[in-house]
Formats: sequence, structure tokens, C-alpha cells
Amino acid sequence: QVQLVESGGGPAQTGDSLRLSCAASGRTFSTYHMGWFRQAPGKERAFVAAISYSGGSTYYADSVKGRFTISRDNARNTVYLQMNSLKPEDTAVYYCAAGRRMITGGRTPYEYDYWGQGTQVTVSS
Repeated sequence: QVQLVESGGGPAQTGDSLRLSCAASGRTFSTYHMGWFRQAPGKERAFVAAISYSGGSTYYADSVKGRFTISRDNARNTVYLQMNSLKPEDTAVYYCAAGRRMITGGRTPYEYDYWGQGTQVTVSS
């Protein structure tokens, strides 16, 4: 069992930066690939970024490539999402997730077994 707790969300202006953190419980964090998804009001949950269990491979949605960076610290059981050049369309609840089977680069929710409760990011123009 893995419990995930996100933090770091909040209000931001266009062009600002935020760093989200996701702290995981348990001693097996380094055996999970990790991902970030987001869900805007009235929309489905969408893939943002994923990172392999070792941190050696990362994957991004086209909409955030070049602006967002996913990283992990296995010693601290934490995964991060550095978000730069924020836009109003980045407004959403951001969820982190952990899974053992990375099939499509972690792009689908079905590749994850555990989810956090989410943290709200609101970007105003």
C-alpha cells in the first residue's frame, strides 16, 4: 500500500512558477514509476508527466513540454513537478500517482495503482 500526499499548489499569475511535491509513504517508493495528471472543471483527467522508477526516463504531455519538469528523490520518497511559464489553461487539480507497470510511458491512468487527493493550481491572467 502506498499513500500519496500532494502539496505546493495555490494561486499564480501567468508566467509564474510553482513546484508541486508528492510525498509517498512506504519503503518501496523506488520500485514505482510516478506520474502527474490534472483535471480541469468539466474535463477528464489528463496526463501531464511521468518518470520511471529510477528517474532515468521522463515523459511529458505536449502541452507542458519545455515548461514543466518532473523529477524524483528516492531517498526522500518524493516526486516533484516544477511548473514554469504558467498559463491560465494550466488551471486544474493536480494529482500524483504511483504504478508498477509503465506501458505507454505512464500516459494512461490504467498504469497507476495509487493516487493522491490532489492539489489545486489556479493561474490567472
